[in-house]
Amino acid sequence: MMRVAELYGGSLYDLAAEEKQERDLLEEMQGVQHLLRENPQYAALLSEPSIPKEKRLELLDQAFRAELKPYLLNFLKLITERGLLFQYAGMCRAYEQRFNKAHNIAEALVRTAVPLEEAERGKLKEALEKQSGKQVVLKERIDASLLGGMVVEMDGKTLDGSVAGRLLAIRKKVEEIVL
Repeated sequence: MMRVAELYGGSLYDLAAEEKQERDLLEEMQGVQHLLRENPQYAALLSEPSIPKEKRLELLDQAFRAELKPYLLNFLKLITERGLLFQYAGMCRAYEQRFNKAHNIAEALVRTAVPLEEAERGKLKEALEKQSGKQVVLKERIDASLLGGMVVEMDGKTLDGSVAGRLLAIRKKVEEIVL
């Protein structure tokens, strides 16, 4: 299933890149993804096989004709026709990954016990950009189990500066000594 999402998302990216509309389309895709996430009944309606295909496509036209670029509207129609709307989030993710790679952008998942302050966020972003040589986009998650500090995942690497991580390291050392 993920292969289908990668194929469709990647193909849409290629088309947008050809037309120099990658960033605009990415923003629109994220907007549609947010709308579908916030209104799951609308996504279910567009995926309902008992509703004629023409009517579902008409609903898409009515909702998005004035809001979206024709590429994205036609893309939504295509995946609705093929019963693939439920994979739209994966298609967005594939598109975003291709966009990030093409524009030297790295995504960093930052998990903290409490939300970062703006100054901390800026320093972290700056340090990660200096270390990676890429523009960094931070995605933040709150994880109270960390107790304090943070865990950063970027480019397949994990940097664990959390209190929980330090306690685990100490525990392993103590177990090595005791055994």
